[in-house]
Amino acid sequence: MALDDLKSALPDYAKDLKLNLGSVIGNSDLPKQQLWGSVLACALASRSGIVLRALEPEAKENLSEEAYTAAKSAAAIMAMNNVFYRTRHLLSDPEYGTMRAGLRMNVIGNPGVDKTDFELWSLAVSAINGCGMCLDSHEQVLRKAGVDRDTIQEAFKIASVIQAVGATLESEAQLAG
Repeated sequence: MALDDLKSALPDYAKDLKLNLGSVIGNSDLPKQQLWGSVLACALASRSGIVLRALEPEAKENLSEEAYTAAKSAAAIMAMNNVFYRTRHLLSDPEYGTMRAGLRMNVIGNPGVDKTDFELWSLAVSAINGCGMCLDSHEQVLRKAGVDRDTIQEAFKIASVIQAVGATLESEAQLAG
């Protein structure tokens, strides 16, 4: 199993990450599509080839073709949106917030899967990319759709662990390199 290989690759000093990785994926209460869509979107957002190569095959096995594509779409569109909206928010000139974005984001309105799942994946990717504006927006949409805080927190727990695992393994690869 690739998850076990990924956990085994973590150095001893990252034992907490190893345990957390097993927990957030192996013991998650999320439905299978929400879990594996979050895992795939976060693996992509982590920018770690090691993590992506380890987790993508199992994600593909656990997702329908539509969900697999939608999770990848969430990672792609949020890579753009997180930079755009984070920058807009960080600039001290409020006029940028009134300007038309002028960026295509059609996949958000028609992701090809349940909108709640796509929003959850977008929130998880936004956590990795550090966009508070996008986090607030996706959290509000999810809460209005009746998603509880435990489910939302589960998504950003997955994001935090996958991001940390990727950073650790990529750093170790550079040190060994």
